Amino acid sequence: MPRVTVVIPTYNRADFVAEAIQSVLAQTFRDFELIVVDDGSTDNTAEVVARFTDPRLCYVYQTNQERSAARNHGIRLALGEYVAFLDADDIWLPAKLEQQVAL
Repeated sequence: MPRVTVVIPTYNRADFVAEAIQSVLAQTFRDFELIVVDDGSTDNTAEVVARFTDPRLCYVYQTNQERSAARNHGIRLALGEYVAFLDADDIWLPAKLEQQVAL
């Protein structure tokens, strides 16, 4: 069971989501799972996410229900002790999770 579950809700953010995912995968803290919840994107978000082969990454597609529903879906799937959220058009610095878990 991972210590942290990271949830990235996304909707038509194919131009940004790869950077968000990469910033999570580059964390110095390694005990996490990453759940990308695609809230009904009509762009190529699924193809962008599929380029990543890290086994900690899980991609889930749902019909469009707005951001809060995507976040809640991610929470329901979470196995981690803690849940952290990252918007699909944002990035984390490499030590973010390490510092946060320590607190």
